[in-house]
Amino acid sequence: MRTILLITKREYLTQVRKKSFIILTLLAPILLIGFGAVLAFLMKGNEDKRTVIIGDETGKFAPFLTSSDNIKYQIISYDKAKKTAENLKTLNDDTAVLLIPNVANLENLQKQTVLFSNKKSGLELTDKIEDDLSQGLRKIKLKELNIPETQWNNLGQRFTFIKKNVADDKEEDSKEMGVKTGFSMLLMYVVFMFILMYGVRVMRSVLEEKNNRVVEIIISSVKPFQLMMGKILGVTFVALTQFIVWISMTAVGSYLLSKYASQKPGITPNNTNANLASESKPIQMIGEFAKALWDMNIPLVITVFILFFLMGYLFYSAMYAAIGSAVDNETETQQFSLFAILPLMLGMYGSISLAQNPDSNFSFWLSIIPFTSPVAMVARIPFGVPLWQIALSFTLLAVTTFFMVKLAGKIYKVGIMNHGNKASLAQMWKWMRA
Repeated sequence: MRTILLITKREYLTQVRKKSFIILTLLAPILLIGFGAVLAFLMKGNEDKRTVIIGDETGKFAPFLTSSDNIKYQIISYDKAKKTAENLKTLNDDTAVLLIPNVANLENLQKQTVLFSNKKSGLELTDKIEDDLSQGLRKIKLKELNIPETQWNNLGQRFTFIKKNVADDKEEDSKEMGVKTGFSMLLMYVVFMFILMYGVRVMRSVLEEKNNRVVEIIISSVKPFQLMMGKILGVTFVALTQFIVWISMTAVGSYLLSKYASQKPGITPNNTNANLASESKPIQMIGEFAKALWDMNIPLVITVFILFFLMGYLFYSAMYAAIGSAVDNETETQQFSLFAILPLMLGMYGSISLAQNPDSNFSFWLSIIPFTSPVAMVARIPFGVPLWQIALSFTLLAVTTFFMVKLAGKIYKVGIMNHGNKASLAQMWKWMRA
């Protein structure tokens, strides 16, 4: 055990003392937020902003068309709009012309209403115009039938009800479920990516030392199993260090955002200050997200996340270490890596549907089977999981990991000294049985 700890310490310190590790660990959350902001900015810059000239020969739709941030309606006579449409090719600005002829029959009206544009129209633009015309048509029909719009709105009002989980004795909110779903997908993806990324790092490290023949010198002083476990545990603690830093930064950031949002003025129905409304809306959204996040059992979520990541990482890193010791080059690792990647992918893609029914039999078994539980249990935990299921899943994963490490150690012991001979599954099976 002392030898394993010495190798673990060496692997750990070699990684965490690198400037690249320190910089990336501290800047990764900031870079992720910055990437999201840049992506939002690019999407905002790619919005289709147009001036839409309306030629409404019926005279009924134009009064109900309201301009927005992206679409500015300009009402002119039908004849002028028709001439503008004919000369639209000569215009260089982002202009479109909508001609609504005076046709009594609604079906014929839809077939003869045309949007002329001097460039390709995006789906968002056409959907917005069609929605505005549909709203206008509804108001026209209500006016013709002498039905007050408030009365119609009451007839179409959506029926909502309180959702209460008697098992937790707690009311469930739709916004909270949305936050839980997003948080679940984030945790699942992080575990999947880090197990894959750090597992491949172990495999490449083993393969590099094998090809450089450095391992032949090292195993003269330590046993192959001790070397393998030291490498795995060293990289495990590197990943754990990054997680602790990121979890701490996330917790502090969400707490400060919730405090900041609670001190900002809210928006009331009588508030007509547009600048205040535009400023407070994202602040309220951030505050609601942070509140929903803190309403979860955060200590349990973090504990389950770390435990299942560590045990899942040990499980799959043992497989990757065995693969790295059994082959001679990185090309040969691809055919064996499928045995590690496929169960992880099954757990990840299967977990995407967990938000629909976290307590289903499919969700239960996906989070219990050791090959998929590191990803699936982490995805389920934000929705609430009974402690006995967590304990059962972790126990099965720990036992399976123990046997996987033991089998991987047998392959590593023989494969690390095997050169010039491409290992097959049959040979690896013999090494495990030896």
